[in-house]
Amino acid sequence: MSLAHRRVLLGVSGGIAAYKSCELVRRLRDLGAEVRVVMTEGATHFVTPTTFQALSGASVRVSLWDESAEAAMGHIELARWAERILIAPASADVLARLAHGQADDLLTTLCLASAAPLSVAPAMNQQMWAHPAVQANLATLRGRGVTVLGPAAGEQACGDIGSGRMLEPLELRDALVASFGGGALAGRRVVVSAGPTYEDIDPVRFIGNRSSGKMGFAVAEAAALAGAHVILVAGPVSLPTPAGVVERVDVRSAAQMHAAVIEASADADIYIAAAAVGDYRPQQVAPCKLKKQAGAELTLTLAENPDILATLSAQPTHPFLVGFAAETHDVATYAQDKLRRKKLDMIAANRVGEGLGFETAENALTLYWEGGSKELPRASKTELARELVARIAERFQRARA
Repeated sequence: MSLAHRRVLLGVSGGIAAYKSCELVRRLRDLGAEVRVVMTEGATHFVTPTTFQALSGASVRVSLWDESAEAAMGHIELARWAERILIAPASADVLARLAHGQADDLLTTLCLASAAPLSVAPAMNQQMWAHPAVQANLATLRGRGVTVLGPAAGEQACGDIGSGRMLEPLELRDALVASFGGGALAGRRVVVSAGPTYEDIDPVRFIGNRSSGKMGFAVAEAAALAGAHVILVAGPVSLPTPAGVVERVDVRSAAQMHAAVIEASADADIYIAAAAVGDYRPQQVAPCKLKKQAGAELTLTLAENPDILATLSAQPTHPFLVGFAAETHDVATYAQDKLRRKKLDMIAANRVGEGLGFETAENALTLYWEGGSKELPRASKTELARELVARIAERFQRARA
């Protein structure tokens, strides 16, 4: 992984997450990038320009009215110099000004004057992030080709919990690496399935499971940050589409997920089956709501759902196949049996319950492949997904060597 001699202009706007941008500068320079920092006036209330100057090894610009710099049209020179522009953190204010094409400070002027690809890493209170005005501004920016990285969900400086945290420096660094085509999965097409499936009983009720989709979405984001073009086939979840090059297909039932994955996998390099697909569905769906009858039992006859991994592995040519095994007991035994029985290239096994797996922010995995295994210890699903994707890329390269 390298950013040697790549020119990155880092914009820092006002917000407590500005302290993370100091670490980001270090991480970018560790990979050989040349970094120049432009701060908004608000950002200087959180971190000083001197700090960024020491970390980047270059002078830091704040004002559009810097006479010494602008005597030679310094903002145009910076706009032409940059190969990539990343604003991290990107406050709600900066997003609004960018969306409306304003150029009332140095940072927004640079963005309008530069042909370099622009990425933004939003950071704000969860209520601000959810506001329709912010989401409308983001939709406008995305429509213009701006890459939106994050945000993540979790505890915020204000004490709230929710979406709005800026992505971690390593995640942003990897996104920039991928944008230059240098990620471990650069040029690869990866299909990821995520979330639960729901099988209707009648127009009101359904059979489902407790999968939140968080692990699968984290895997999709990690694959995109590693340079892949990702097709995310998502069951019924309330999660934002991950950052990066991610094409999302929403489905509800196992049959719909089966069809979507098979179609997307026709020209894919890797399929990661992170979804918790229902094994069975009601044989018949009642056209009207089933009414309760006192003292009477209700019997549902279930039919088996199509098996996505088995279908793919039976094809003469198929993607590198990665399965998941979520078990309550005998995890290693069941996972290794599934690996062999479905002819998978790799399987990620985890025990559900005890604060792991479904409906949690953390997980732990054991990876198995023919002749090997690796433990991925307990961590946030975001961190775990990054490690998992790195191991998948490694095994994929070996399999294709």
